[in-house]
Amino acid sequence: MKQLRIPAVYMRGGTSKGVFFLAHDLPTDPTVRDRLLLRVIGSPDRYGKHTDGMGGATSSTSKVVILSRSERDGCDIDYRFGQVAIDVPVIDWSGNCGNLSAAVGPFALSAGLVEGPADGLATVRIWQANIDKVIVNHVPMRDGEVQELGDFELDGVAFPAAEVRVEFLDPAADEEGGEGGAMFPTGNRIDRLEVPGVGTFEATLINAGNPTIFVDAASLGLTGTELQGDINGDKALLQRAEAVRARGAVAMGLAATAEEATARRPHTPKLAFVAAPRAYTASDGKRIEPGSIDLLARIFSMGMLHHAMTGTGAVAIAAAAAIPGTIVSRLAPAGDDGRIRFGHPSGTLAVGAEAREEAGQWKVAKVIMSRSARRLMEGWVRVPAA
Repeated sequence: MKQLRIPAVYMRGGTSKGVFFLAHDLPTDPTVRDRLLLRVIGSPDRYGKHTDGMGGATSSTSKVVILSRSERDGCDIDYRFGQVAIDVPVIDWSGNCGNLSAAVGPFALSAGLVEGPADGLATVRIWQANIDKVIVNHVPMRDGEVQELGDFELDGVAFPAAEVRVEFLDPAADEEGGEGGAMFPTGNRIDRLEVPGVGTFEATLINAGNPTIFVDAASLGLTGTELQGDINGDKALLQRAEAVRARGAVAMGLAATAEEATARRPHTPKLAFVAAPRAYTASDGKRIEPGSIDLLARIFSMGMLHHAMTGTGAVAIAAAAAIPGTIVSRLAPAGDDGRIRFGHPSGTLAVGAEAREEAGQWKVAKVIMSRSARRLMEGWVRVPAA
């Protein structure tokens, strides 16, 4: 049996990392392509380790990205993201990865897909094909190359790097709906989800960044200060959280049944829980004081508590904080500048939304945050031929 040799780059973007490919290096048939990408990552792995693949056996490190030059007016790059399940043969293409969105521009510039200035900021306009949205990367350049090293620190990443500013343009549909569906698909800013065998939950169901479900931490019996170790070993709690997520997926029109949401759509919608600020110790031992944040926020990803915050989760937090009457804004309404700082398991993150009300309808023009990105390895991946 031969092994295929496929050009690839292993990149970190924000608090995630994944294997990046150019579209023309992969099979055009989606079924064949997905089978190959599963083998690249090492899924499905019944041991849950990804020992025989490039994946990291967590939702943050089991990802693939496919890029190409864009033929869409006003865009430079087409970007497709796949969230790879660990123990089942599933790649979920339903949503975006906000963290890896910060690595798309740097990759495109380094690969010669886009030209940037010799020095200064390169602006890369990206079409996110999963969710039909535009993302803009502002990437620092020096001596004609992407500047990857710097002193920007991001909680959840061990080493500093160069700052990449990311703008998610029109991340939420308008309240009346449109391409991608309505911002609030049920028409409500707070719904009551009846979850059989679990209970009834107040929830905000919002399409912003990725489809996201927000609930109060207390409704899950939590405080909002939890770390991964407090959650991910509690199978009963994880099952309750998945039941809420799956029921929310049905209410949002994303799955016909809760069973379908669990089996076929594990990546989106995300379930997040929020609470008023209180002191806690982050995963690296740093003390987070309540006066330094506006909100506590935690998010589940692929059935487990995320180690920090998904980039799209931050987008949804910013959008929901900017709009009155949501679970998030009830706890922490965004200030006049649209900024909100929240605490997550690895530390804190600031994010800002440009939102306005027009004729009784709220519009979110953009959400802005800073991340960093770095090439970890470039060369070829080896995949056993079928």
